[in-house]
Amino acid sequence: MARLVEVKVKVPSEVAGLVRPRKLEDELRLLATLELYREGRVSLGKAAEIAGLSLREFLYELRIRRIPLNYDLEELEEDLKVINELLDKKEKGGPKPS
Repeated sequence: MARLVEVKVKVPSEVAGLVRPRKLEDELRLLATLELYREGRVSLGKAAEIAGLSLREFLYELRIRRIPLNYDLEELEEDLKVINELLDKKEKGGPKPS
């Protein structure tokens, strides 16, 4: 994992009560990461890693905030290529029916 940089931010004490059940630090990290993802500056996997969440948890956070996936035709074509390669491997090396 990358080296961490500590950032101190002063916010009104009422803000801490608004972000329960998360710690304020975790919520601010998540919000910053969501914005980086929304702007297309980090990938989905990298955003989840930075936020300290699983991919599934990060997808949930995107959904509840109505942030669309950054997924274009080029990424779809790459994913389809990988899927086809995996299917080819399975067909060639998979178990033989009896």
